[in-house]
This record gives sequence, C-alpha cells and structure tokens, in this order.
Amino acid sequence: MLLYNSATRKKEEFVPHTEGKVSMYTCGPTVYHFAHIGNLRTYIMEDVLEKYFRYVGYDVKRVMNITDVGHLSSDADTGEDKMLKGAKREKKTVMEIAQFYTDAFFSDCEKLNIKKPDVIEPATNCICEFIEMVQGLLDKGYAYIAGGNVYFDTSKLKDYYVFNNFDAEDLAIGVRDSVSEDENKRNKTDFVLWFTKSKFEDQELKWDSPWGIGYPGWHIECSAISIKHNGEYLDIHCGGIDNAFPHHTNEIAQSEAYLGHEWCKYWFHVLHLNTSNGKMSKSKGEFLTVSLLEEKGYNPLAYRFFCLQSHYRKSQEFSFEALDNAQAAFNKLVARVAALKADGDVDGAVVAEYRQKFSEVLGNDMNTSLAVTSVYDALKADTNDATKLAILNDFDKVLSLDLVGEAKKYNEKQASAPANEEDAEIDALVAQRTQARKDKNWAEADRIRDELNARGIVLTDTPEGVKWSRK
Repeated sequence: MLLYNSATRKKEEFVPHTEGKVSMYTCGPTVYHFAHIGNLRTYIMEDVLEKYFRYVGYDVKRVMNITDVGHLSSDADTGEDKMLKGAKREKKTVMEIAQFYTDAFFSDCEKLNIKKPDVIEPATNCICEFIEMVQGLLDKGYAYIAGGNVYFDTSKLKDYYVFNNFDAEDLAIGVRDSVSEDENKRNKTDFVLWFTKSKFEDQELKWDSPWGIGYPGWHIECSAISIKHNGEYLDIHCGGIDNAFPHHTNEIAQSEAYLGHEWCKYWFHVLHLNTSNGKMSKSKGEFLTVSLLEEKGYNPLAYRFFCLQSHYRKSQEFSFEALDNAQAAFNKLVARVAALKADGDVDGAVVAEYRQKFSEVLGNDMNTSLAVTSVYDALKADTNDATKLAILNDFDKVLSLDLVGEAKKYNEKQASAPANEEDAEIDALVAQRTQARKDKNWAEADRIRDELNARGIVLTDTPEGVKWSRK
C-alpha cells in the first residue's frame, strides 16, 4: 500500500511497526458544539482508511480522544477554554455540554456510516497520565515552569517544524487567530503543557497537580492518550490539515522528547471542505450540520458519496448545487442496484477480479474517486446479478454507502406506494425528460431515461408522444 506521508511530503509504502497490526490514532472532536460537515469530511476519510486496512487483512486498533477540557479558543494558549465557552453559551455545566455534544457527534457518525473507534477516551479520564507525562518532560529538561504554568521548551529540539516549509517567523506564535504573545514563554513557539490557577480563574474543571491546581493543555492530551492505548510506537496518526500546525507538530515534539525515540511514522491529513467564502468554520457563526442537511431533504449517505468523489488530499468545495448533483447520482445508483435480482450462483472468480482492482485503486493513496468508479464498473460487468450484488457488498466493507440496503428500502417504498401515486411520479419524470430533450439537455434526458429503465419502465415514441409501460 502506498500512502502519502505528511511528515515526509511524499508517497511511501505503508509498513506498520508490528507485522499484520496497525495502531491508529485520530484526533477526536472538541465537544462544545455540533460537528459541521467540514469536520465530518475528515472523519469519513479516516473511516475509509481504517476500513481499508481491515479489508486487506490488518488487525487494527484505532484510538480517538474526546476533548472535553483544555482546548482554548486560540492556538497560542490564549483565550477561554472552548468547553467553558459552550457552557456559557447554553447556560449548562461543562460536563453537560460535553455529554450532549459527544452524543450528537456519534449520532452524526452513525448516520454517515462512520464506524466507532475501538477506543474512545475523554480527556477528563486521563488527568493522571497527563501529569505523569508533563513531569517526565520536566525531569528530562524539555519543560520549564513560568508564570504558574508548565511550558514545553521547543529550543531543545533540532527540528520543530515537521510538516511545513514555511518561514519560522511566520509561524512564530503558532496561531490561526490574531493574538498577543505570551510573555511567560522563553521562545515564541513554546506551548503550555499544564495551566494552573494563575490563569483563567473561571475555569470550571481543575485538578490538583505538583504545580498547583489547574488543567492540561490541549496538545498533551492526544500524546498521552495515544501512548496509553497504543504504546510507544504509533503507526499512523490522522486528522484535518488545520491540525498539522501547531497541534500535531507539538504532539511530535512532546512525544518524542518524552519517549526518546521516533513516535509515529505516518501522518494522514485531510484537506478542508470549503465554501465560496472559504474554509467552513464554527467561528464564522452559521455552519452546516448533518441534521440541517436532513431537514433540507438530503440523505446523509449522499453527503458521504459527495465526499468520496474527491481525493482526501484535495480541498473540496461545497455548494448545495454540488450536493444536489451528488444526491441525484446516489439515487440513480440506488435505483440501478434495486433493479438487480439475487438469482443464480455467485461467480467467485469474478468477485475476486473486481476485489483486486478495487483494492489496487484504494491502495494507491486512498483514491476514493476511482473506488466509486469501481462500483459503476461492477454494475456494467458481464456477469449475473447475484455476482454483481456480491461485488457491491464486498466494496461496501470500505465505502459504506449501503447501496444494497438503500436499494431494498427503495424497492419496499415502490411496492407500498399506491399505483396512481407511482404512475403520477412516472408521468412527471417522462414530462421532465420530454422538456429536457426540447431544451437539448441530453445529459438530463439520458439520466431520467436511465432512472426509469432501472425502475422497469419502458419508453415508446408514438405519434401522440412518448408512452411508457412496465417491463
């Protein structure tokens, strides 16, 4: 398997630390608000990667944190804790906010067929591990205490900017928001490992520590949780590209200083989902959620289908027009699958042939766009329907579009619909196709024809116009 490694900026053969096993870590949500669909694009792509590892035979252990403390509203260790911000907004306790939005996140994941990780660990469960790691960094001379806080000393590293070729001065404060510099830091790039009561007096969640009552910095969470569950050697770490700096950069710094050796070999970063106004972001106010898409009549799996049509290393632009096209294509695909009959014997050789091709395109840096093309190729295969269904079920172990299940629901809906209601729907489609042909919109006319054909409708041209009948 070839996979692009963000740390080396090139495609490399994926070779895990232990043969046959993959230790995998994905940055989880900060549960102060709903996840927007840009966040969820990252989790969809990570889900495909995990399922592909399992598909080709790896034993995978995937760990994900839940950030319920310590993530500040700026990456420069300034501003209020995002969890506290959410609690103030909704007039609830931090833990009430955390539970509500954790449940909401996994509800969204379920709608998008995103598998739950093997280990899900809230940060508030691991305070002892954070303290132990911070103390270890102090003992090894990689950390210092200033102004009541414990900081990591980046000047002790030979190479701090792992993921970027940017000028160090441009990254000096390490923020996405405009903030002032923390005067307690020896170096501008240093970051907080542990906050004490000397800062953020209104912080709701605090714990006793050797350095005073306080709470952990955001970056220490992922390192300690990963080491706790996946050990000293991590095969692959995933996340959105906006986490590459400073979060993942800081994870590498503190983890390798603490362990004394290379920590994670492969880094998998998913690029942004953009709108016409730029990157989707909660800080901009209104943002799109899975629930909002459902309210507008979209199938969440159509959004998953939309995401799979683009490569994870390319920014993807969202618009409702693009989603409309994805949903129309998804519905058409479901209709084609619904027309298949599970008759005859499955041809194992044909299934193996298509499985091999499917594995090859995903094995070349997770090319989900070509993997979707493989679905269409399978539907056109010169084989019986039972074999086609077997191929689609095999592909679905990775793509998780549930085409066969959606097709079953489609057929049940068709069977339960009153005949006159269905006839009216078909009449409307025939009329739309006639209009499309008058407008010389041949692509739309062909799409409607194919949809009708998949539903078993035959069109016949007559002097009185187009007539339809059932096969």
